[in-house]
Amino acid sequence: MAKLLGILIISFLVTLLAAVPFIDLLYKLKFQRQKEHNKDIFGQVTSIVNKLHAWKVGTPNAGGILIIGVTILLSAIFYTFTKFHINWTANVLYFTLISFGLLGFYDDVRKFFGWQQNGVWGLKIRYKFAFQWIFAFIIGWLIYDKMGQQSLYIPLLGTFSLGLLYIPFVAFVIVAMTNAVNITDGLDGLATGLMVIALSAFWVLAEFVGMQDVSLFIATMIGSLLAFLYFNIFPARVWLGDTGALSLGAMLAVIALMINQVFVLPLVGLVFVVEVGSSLLQWWSKATRGGKKIFLVAPIHHHFEALGWDETKVTMRFWLAGAVAAFLGLFVALLER
Repeated sequence: MAKLLGILIISFLVTLLAAVPFIDLLYKLKFQRQKEHNKDIFGQVTSIVNKLHAWKVGTPNAGGILIIGVTILLSAIFYTFTKFHINWTANVLYFTLISFGLLGFYDDVRKFFGWQQNGVWGLKIRYKFAFQWIFAFIIGWLIYDKMGQQSLYIPLLGTFSLGLLYIPFVAFVIVAMTNAVNITDGLDGLATGLMVIALSAFWVLAEFVGMQDVSLFIATMIGSLLAFLYFNIFPARVWLGDTGALSLGAMLAVIALMINQVFVLPLVGLVFVVEVGSSLLQWWSKATRGGKKIFLVAPIHHHFEALGWDETKVTMRFWLAGAVAAFLGLFVALLER
């Protein structure tokens, strides 16, 4: 554990030192938030959100590039000088970060430079969704074929083998968590802080089940996220962007699958689940109830803003809820151990 903590500290320091020149580079490349009108899935402008966050125009985006780069570089070095080396665990995690990171970056670049196309600003939702499923099925096959996993552990019930059905199950979990984290990334520091909390819980579980190669990766990722969070808290100097949110969401799902703790993922990542659930409920209500809304704004973090809560108040209370949920997830996961 001491070595893993050392890895975390090194990752933290490297990211911290690289952050300022990286943010300056984003400014030079004009990778910044542009003036836009946020719209929901029905194309209606969410005026409350635009009013509350209009002042953030010009903030550098796509900060996830830094986290992805540092995590892959440092973990590869650490794997090389440990007993694990570059194995299929690392390969799958790297493919997850890179593939979903590139998908998010493509969408971010369109927003940076205002490349217009029909439909939603950026990559059309249906195309983004299709690519997510393609990448998720590839990852599912790699975990099944190269890592030999096809069973699911369900707390209190035991382990069940799915055979080839394991692959579409993996794809569903990855796509669901990818979008949950992306939807949550709407306030300064919110998604980053919740990701640190969730990864910390899975770090404990990875150590408990003896998957130290996953533990090494998690330690590297947490260190980088902690340093990034310093610049991401309100008022943020840099944001994750779709580059970071999509890749981190997919990576969190893959880690839960690798250590066979996917059924505690909805507890450990409860705030992510609530966020995406609030958006789905809002969409369902507006589509089936003549435009009537359940929340003032969805996802739910904007609902609390619309009620008059300060952005920092929403963020910190959601972090608190995330921490309690993570402890609950650990309790359930370790109940029979």
